Amino acid sequence: MTTTLPSRPAAARPRRKAAGTGARTTGRPLTGLLFVTPTALIVIAFFVVPLGIMLFMSLSDWPLLGSPSFAGFDNYAKIFHDKLFLSAITFTLVYTGITTVVVFGISFVLVAISNSPRRGAKFYRTAFFLPYVLGTASAALLWGVDANDQVGVFNRILQDLGILSEPAGFLATPAKALFTVIAMVVWKFIGFQVVVLLVALRSVPAELYEAAKLDGANAWARLRYITLPYLRPTLTLLFMLSVAGSVLAFDQFYVLTQGGPANSTVTVVLDLYNTAFSHFKLGTAAAMSVVLLIALVLINAVQLRLRREKGDA
Repeated sequence: MTTTLPSRPAAARPRRKAAGTGARTTGRPLTGLLFVTPTALIVIAFFVVPLGIMLFMSLSDWPLLGSPSFAGFDNYAKIFHDKLFLSAITFTLVYTGITTVVVFGISFVLVAISNSPRRGAKFYRTAFFLPYVLGTASAALLWGVDANDQVGVFNRILQDLGILSEPAGFLATPAKALFTVIAMVVWKFIGFQVVVLLVALRSVPAELYEAAKLDGANAWARLRYITLPYLRPTLTLLFMLSVAGSVLAFDQFYVLTQGGPANSTVTVVLDLYNTAFSHFKLGTAAAMSVVLLIALVLINAVQLRLRREKGDA
């Protein structure tokens, strides 16, 4: 009787690597680094290095003329005991809140007008967007002339219509100066908001509105459950841009009001500019810049966190 032993499985032979595979795998990271290097160099040269210099300046007593000396955190202590800087923070927050609400409220109305199928809608869209092509300083200079009590167009029109019997003094009081600047900012930037919202509104599928109408949903329900959820990412982006732009407001106040009357319209950036180039305290101005940078980072971080919690990201 012959016994047949079970055959052992043949040992798996090691696979040979394809010729050149290791070289290609090794070369891929190098190729990626070559593509990333120009951008990295630009970021280091124009962001990281200036940021490091600003941090060093904020810890130094750095006059415009003369040699700097290390001062520690004295500059930070000074700015938080500076009444003008604290009032500038308060005014900037008030200006940011009012401007954001007004711009969004008016942009919704103008979007409704521009998105209608009636004749002249294209003309409205073009008219709303035209002021945006102007520079902020140019727009502020234009409004400064128009709001002038002697030669301004605004006073002339209001007097001809019988609304005013004497010049209004659009920049004479803190409240009037703030109103004038907000009106200029709305006129200047409203077109950008309208165009972006129109593009986002056109991206909403029309089938959803048709299905909602068949289900008996009214205009308010369609706005609440279809339009706003689709527009939420765009609204979040516009809100972030509006807040950041308002916190960094400078040109309109520097040209229109110069911080007056009686330093009532001094923003944080305007106070920073005056500290650096009028009082020649570059170290203190650098400390203000660091505080402003931290505030902007925190504001944007909170906004992004809220956006993620709502499922927009």
